[in-house]
Amino acid sequence: ILNYDIMARFRRRTCIILLLFILFICSIMMALKTLRPDRAGFGDPFGLGLLPELQQRTVLLNSKQNSLNRVQGDPVTRVSNLHSIAVNTMKASMPPVNKLEEELSSPNYNFHIFYYTWYGNPQFDGKYIHWNHPLLPHWDPKIANNYPKGRHNPPEDIGANFYPELGSYSSKDPTVIEAHMKQMRSASTGVIVLSWYPPGMADENGEPTDDLVPVILDYAHKYNLKVAFHIEPYKDRDDRSMYHNVKYIIDKYGGHPAFYRHKTSTGRLLPMFYVYDSYVTIPEIWANLLTVSGSQSIRNTPYDALFIALLVEERHKHDIHRSGFDGMYTYFATNGFSYGSSHHNWASLKAFCDSNNLMFIPSVGPGYIDTSIRPWNNHNTRNRVNGKYYETAFSAALLVRPEIISITSFNEWHEGTQIEKAVPKRTAQVVYLDYKPHKPNIYLELTQKWSEKYRKEQEQWLM
Repeated sequence: ILNYDIMARFRRRTCIILLLFILFICSIMMALKTLRPDRAGFGDPFGLGLLPELQQRTVLLNSKQNSLNRVQGDPVTRVSNLHSIAVNTMKASMPPVNKLEEELSSPNYNFHIFYYTWYGNPQFDGKYIHWNHPLLPHWDPKIANNYPKGRHNPPEDIGANFYPELGSYSSKDPTVIEAHMKQMRSASTGVIVLSWYPPGMADENGEPTDDLVPVILDYAHKYNLKVAFHIEPYKDRDDRSMYHNVKYIIDKYGGHPAFYRHKTSTGRLLPMFYVYDSYVTIPEIWANLLTVSGSQSIRNTPYDALFIALLVEERHKHDIHRSGFDGMYTYFATNGFSYGSSHHNWASLKAFCDSNNLMFIPSVGPGYIDTSIRPWNNHNTRNRVNGKYYETAFSAALLVRPEIISITSFNEWHEGTQIEKAVPKRTAQVVYLDYKPHKPNIYLELTQKWSEKYRKEQEQWLM
């Protein structure tokens, strides 16, 4: 009887321990799922339509659906007189370059950060731009009918799940531009990758912003930052129009001290252009521009540069190599959304790039949420986990020893990838997300931390 009681107690204890162990494992798996999803969302019904090529397999951009990034595409009206007045005012009030080295972290020119100047408000633009973003319908009418329609109504109701410390600002406001430059410099980033459309063109919810580039360059120079260009997928973008774009940018802005040039392994200093949605144009068209024998070749001319393509699917790496691009980036802040944005694929992508003399530039982000403009897209939300998601992405990037790391993003508020300062806000209709329990600058501080870590590790790689 005594032995039986002992054995019974032993079995009960074993069962309890086993149960606790199972619960522990389950909790760990749930946490890991938040940081690294099991499967790529772009293969699911909710991810498929976010990428234009995967939705309809078309190279036309007439009615471009945004690639889990931004709503972009068709040309719209030219800049208003109010825009010109605002830009001239900024130029007149441009502060002189001063020394900021003592109070801010040194810039890391291998940390590139995506930056958007498409926001507007009545004070500087005569109306709200982008903050009043429409709610985008799902491509399946049956699903679309289950979600609200309409557009946001700033300043209390904006097209974002977080609320900026600077409010519903205008990208033309010189005090905003200065604050942004100071924040990016405090984060120890070095290169601003500026979203760019050709003169007179814009995304379908915005207005042309090329006139703002000189002001961005001036303020960037004040903070010892550099500016590269993120060429967006405007209508009819091809080898010929791209040649003219690159020539225009280098002729007009290439002489500015803040214009970014990257030193290659051969010692050449070349401009760098990120090409968003590059995959919607066939490799043969890109090869006309980017290979020495191409009919529209830019190689070995005064306008030669480093061209970085967007990689979404695995097969795109072969297209990128065949096209004559100099490298690839992954852009999306949603780990698991695409092959390129899935952290566990970065090692194989880096190996492919190394063996084909290409640059691999992984893109890290603090999280993702776009349900303020795509209310049906909860599937692709990635919780920030109080900064742990961001640090996990940085850790994954450092493991592959890239020459450059890109950050998605400084201020893409629509998709919740911003590291710009955000504040708690509650209205009668909306409770915005925030960075609590941390301060509004937590993601700037984390970026600065990883910039320094990356700089130190790079020194060891080169030894």
